[in-house]
Amino acid sequence: MKVLFLSFLILFKTSAILSAQSLSKAYFAGGCFWCMEESFEQLKGVNEVISGYSGGITANPTYREVTYGDTGHFEVVEIIYDKEIISYDELLKNFWINIDPFDAYGQFCDKGYSYRSVAFYQNKKQKELIEKDVKKFEKKFKKKVVTYIKKFEIFYKAEDKHQDYYQEYFVNYLKYKKACRREKILSNIWGT
Repeated sequence: MKVLFLSFLILFKTSAILSAQSLSKAYFAGGCFWCMEESFEQLKGVNEVISGYSGGITANPTYREVTYGDTGHFEVVEIIYDKEIISYDELLKNFWINIDPFDAYGQFCDKGYSYRSVAFYQNKKQKELIEKDVKKFEKKFKKKVVTYIKKFEIFYKAEDKHQDYYQEYFVNYLKYKKACRREKILSNIWGT
């Protein structure tokens, strides 16, 4: 029995190590981080989505500072995903169909610098994938894509009340999403 238990323990630890090795992170800003969190959490292979801030200069910013101050940060989601199940390219595709890449003032009813769309890259390959998509969309839509392409530096987790907001306050979230006409605008751009 002891040998069986030890074998199980070794197998469990090996499995956990292999699983941890296949985990990776990606970062996107698409306006309200609540909406971005919802869109990514529905994807198979995404383990967790965390709302936060990135792209700016202020260390440990608050929501108020990011929204009303001059921190240079955007509302960003950190996506922890299993690269054995879902690729960065698939995450990038999901990002595009959940934003308006032609809005230079924010996203949907959220306007201001912190609500602009951003695709963050962590390596040359990711940057090339983003740039390739931008060229493809500009050619297809005959419009300039204004989504920023930025090198990822650091991520600051948002306050607890912003984590899983769309689940915790589902009715309020749906009202907000509908009032912003998010789904209608996305449908007009990308189709159903």
